[in-house]
Amino acid sequence: MPIQSIKVYSDYKSPYAYLAKDLAYALERDTGVSLDWLPYTLDIPAYLGSAKVDGGGDVLEESRNAHQWRRVKYSYMDCRREANLRGLTIRGTQKIWDSSLANIGMLFAKAQGQAAFHGYHDRVFERFWKRELDIEDPAVLAAVLTESGASTDGFEAFLQGEGRRLLADVQAEAEAAGVFGVTSFLLPDGDLYWGREHLPRIRELIAQSRD
Repeated sequence: MPIQSIKVYSDYKSPYAYLAKDLAYALERDTGVSLDWLPYTLDIPAYLGSAKVDGGGDVLEESRNAHQWRRVKYSYMDCRREANLRGLTIRGTQKIWDSSLANIGMLFAKAQGQAAFHGYHDRVFERFWKRELDIEDPAVLAAVLTESGASTDGFEAFLQGEGRRLLADVQAEAEAAGVFGVTSFLLPDGDLYWGREHLPRIRELIAQSRD
């Protein structure tokens, strides 16, 4: 049976998810497959510890061992290499952000159509990684929604009520399917792929499903 839709799990505080975004757009554009974008809020301290640094990069607080620091530093180095090749900006974050509100905003924008979703999705990613956007501030997120052509009627209530429940449901469903990180691509048959490096294989599977 032809693959018609793929679930894509993403999180605004992941630089790898930012780098995967436009490549996923290209997959949708080139193949005609519909991408169902869904938020997956990473618990970074659970596996990489936590830290807070000042503007000069000096560590103010930390709960990371040497191995975790090496992984974090390599991850940013790796992402910056790719970002530089593509004209994108990725600046290391100064703390572990709670991306829950921004991810709920994703659901709110998505409900208002593709144009609103793409506008919100692109702006939040780009500005957050330039350190120009506070993803923990509801007023800031509401402004991005407005700029993206979305209505903000009911947004504050959505953040505190239905949006939180929906986010929890999406997270639980994702984890039941095996999702543990972003960007993850979940095919209709339950086949799961983590990371943008699998996009060529996903393209092959889409083509094969249509033969």
